[in-house]
Amino acid sequence: MNRPVHRVGKGRRIQLLTGRIHPQLAHEIAGRLKLEVADIELSDFANGEIRIRAKESLRGNDVFIIQAHSGQVNKSIIEQLMLIDAAKRASARSITAVCPFLGYARQDRKAGGREPIAARLMVDMLTVAGADRIMSVDLHSGQTQGFFDGPFDHLIAMPLFKNYIRENLDLKQLVMIAPDAGRVKMAQRYSTSLGCDLALIHKHRSTTVANKSEARFLIGDVKDKICVVVDDMIDTAGTICTAADLLLQQGAVEVYAMATHGVFSGPALDRLQKSAFKKIVVTNTLPTAEEAGKAKGSKIETLSIAPLIADAIGAIFADESLSALFEGDNQV
Repeated sequence: MNRPVHRVGKGRRIQLLTGRIHPQLAHEIAGRLKLEVADIELSDFANGEIRIRAKESLRGNDVFIIQAHSGQVNKSIIEQLMLIDAAKRASARSITAVCPFLGYARQDRKAGGREPIAARLMVDMLTVAGADRIMSVDLHSGQTQGFFDGPFDHLIAMPLFKNYIRENLDLKQLVMIAPDAGRVKMAQRYSTSLGCDLALIHKHRSTTVANKSEARFLIGDVKDKICVVVDDMIDTAGTICTAADLLLQQGAVEVYAMATHGVFSGPALDRLQKSAFKKIVVTNTLPTAEEAGKAKGSKIETLSIAPLIADAIGAIFADESLSALFEGDNQV
């Protein structure tokens, strides 16, 4: 698509704002749209409070505020909320919160007693701040869209990964692997589209220890096959690395991982580098993934999500169908 969409109608135009977490992605999106990122002054007071001031007019414009919830996660969220509030008070025509990686999205239900539904709280905060629309990439669960009363644009990285698979792997040997029951639907979409087999790893997750789970056993045949494990995110990488070991034990000849969000917390990068994976392919929704992909000798390869986000912004601004960009596969 990649259309010049900087102005439609009298005075109406797109403005892209970004916080300090992942400005490289915002500038790449702006380049695709033939735009410049708006001039925003961001600084911190001595006690850590954030100070924001827009240095150009936002009045009457469609404002897209891009912020990945990464690094100092809570601070990145507050920074985006304040940018939204600033745009609202500056009389922006519409405000879209673009969250390539939505913080707290995995906490979308009560897994136990006396727990918050933090994903709902996140969406409520964006709403109260003044977001008219939310855009995110590969949510942990599609039900998060239902927490917002306005349009929630759910983008998927599947087109990027399918192109990578077609260009680099032998489809005749390919098996798509769901790393747990929650990802069967995603893996099945890949296998149907690519015309390959599907297998499932049964995973047990601890209910008492955070980020602790174990790949128990495999359902499906992977002997002499190239396996691709697909997931929405890689955090500490413990489970996905044990999944790779299990697949090799079951006779796989090569194992790849493909995940939209490279969170890479704690020992993740070291684990992945020492893992049985031949390659770990992620997108640059987060700066951690982009940096990891640039490291010399890294097994991690990073694909840019900027074209998909730019095309989605262009479609929204031009009042065109967004699901058409993904052939309807983003409706989950």
